[in-house]
Amino acid sequence: MADGSVQVRIVADDPEAAWQVAQVLRERLLCDEPRSYPTGSEGDGVRLHLTVDTLRTRPTTPAPHTWLTDSGSQARRTHADETAHP
Repeated sequence: MADGSVQVRIVADDPEAAWQVAQVLRERLLCDEPRSYPTGSEGDGVRLHLTVDTLRTRPTTPAPHTWLTDSGSQARRTHADETAHP
């Protein structure tokens, strides 16, 4: 994207493995909170969606966020295809 943001999708049968990958990204780059959706025939897998800012790295001390600020920013980034089941 022209603004330097990248949409990242992580799909895994093991939700813990997906969260570990998301955590590594969040430690190095500015990312929003991963949005998760069930996946797999039994719904026991997970699909995580993150928006990553590739133009900036994470500051050493992250700025505090409020629940209201975080939830409002995520709602603006949710896409119609994120809520559709595969």
